[in-house]
Amino acid sequence: MTREVVTAAVGTPFKELERMMWEHHVSGIPVIDSNGTPIGVVSEADLLLKREAADEPLGGWSPHARKERTKAAAVTALGLMSAPAITTDAGAPLALAARLLRHHGIKRLPVVENGRLVGIVSRADVLKTYLRSDDDIRNDVLDGVIRGTMWMDPAQFDVAVADGVVRISGEVDRRSVVRILSDLVRGVEGVVGVDSTLTFAFDDRDVGPSTELHVS
Repeated sequence: MTREVVTAAVGTPFKELERMMWEHHVSGIPVIDSNGTPIGVVSEADLLLKREAADEPLGGWSPHARKERTKAAAVTALGLMSAPAITTDAGAPLALAARLLRHHGIKRLPVVENGRLVGIVSRADVLKTYLRSDDDIRNDVLDGVIRGTMWMDPAQFDVAVADGVVRISGEVDRRSVVRILSDLVRGVEGVVGVDSTLTFAFDDRDVGPSTELHVS
């Protein structure tokens, strides 16, 4: 996330919002209250409604059309912003941020900690994690996940990464560890997919006689 965030108050005028976006090269500004809590976001699209309405009155009587006319007539951030603000917690997984951005069709996501704005994450921030090299991803899987989190010997496993897809094989002691290890690998930044052919020595979930579980 970007920690230095340009913010506005509910009373920030239209012209000031335009100036802030132009000077800071941003396409959206979180609106915060007196406690630093995000309550909405003003985007370029919100500002463009006023420019559009100046040339041609906005028609239609649907709830969406009425909302657009209200925004076009607004002169401060309070009337211009899209509210409530869709936010994510600072400790949330990157995958959750990506899901929120896609589900709500938004370009930026304010990040909060104890309710207060601490940063902002954009679509570009989410996508750039997938630019990590395969070698960096493999090192994270071996040292960060297998050795660091699971306390297992990386030499027990064969790990290969190609175009962000992790292929991992080897034997663990319990069946349940297969799913845990696969999920942790999937959570490594830059991982596009996991092809796991891990085997286990003991079926601790008593799901059958098989000694191999394939997780795609």
